[in-house]
Amino acid sequence: MPRLTAEFWVQAYLRRLSLADIPAYVTQKGDVTAGAVMVKLATLDGMAQAFERRTDLMSGGRVWISYAEGEERSVDEALSRARARDPDLWIIEIEDRQGRTLLDEPGLTGD
Repeated sequence: MPRLTAEFWVQAYLRRLSLADIPAYVTQKGDVTAGAVMVKLATLDGMAQAFERRTDLMSGGRVWISYAEGEERSVDEALSRARARDPDLWIIEIEDRQGRTLLDEPGLTGD
């Protein structure tokens, strides 16, 4: 089964967030076809968490795991380092006091 392009997945994810009234923005645009995607959740209290997709070694499926967590400034610095290593990386920022990302919903692993 072919995978979705990164840009298509990002646009679909942003639309899903919009339908749930969760503000989200693309803060770094990556490679349109095959760029990796990271999601930053800012809870608007000075704290944040970043997520990345990884392969689950037990199931072989893709899952979202925490990449960085803590003060928003330190999460931003971690994402900047990741972007410096991978210029094709997409970064999406969500602003939600309730901590919603919808990443646990079906279809968001990008497979």
